[in-house]
Amino acid sequence: MSQRNTGVTPQFIEEACPIVEVLDHVAGKWAIGIIVAAARGPVRFTELERTVNGISRRMLTLTLRKLERDGLLVRTVYPTVPPKVEYSLTDIARELHESLSLLVDWAERHRGTISAARRSYDTAAAS
Repeated sequence: MSQRNTGVTPQFIEEACPIVEVLDHVAGKWAIGIIVAAARGPVRFTELERTVNGISRRMLTLTLRKLERDGLLVRTVYPTVPPKVEYSLTDIARELHESLSLLVDWAERHRGTISAARRSYDTAAAS
């Protein structure tokens, strides 16, 4: 199907790509864990490493850079020996955290319903 028939214009694709990219960054399990941890206040790298279960140092570094680049984190370096670095949420990241909290609340409220639907589906599929 051509773009002409779908109503998708090159301009729409160009505008949507950054949105998809940002959503990929903030929807990943590592980004969510970092945002939740930083919502309590400024955090240091080692605190994040301990708080975000299963994340490697390399993945933590890469994810922090992406979140900083997207304007969701502020990295503050203090001139001490050894250097002290803290990460804080920006205003837009705090807004995102509020949305994530709503999503978590929704998931908790509907956990039983979703589990029952899965059991029902699996039973029907096995038949």
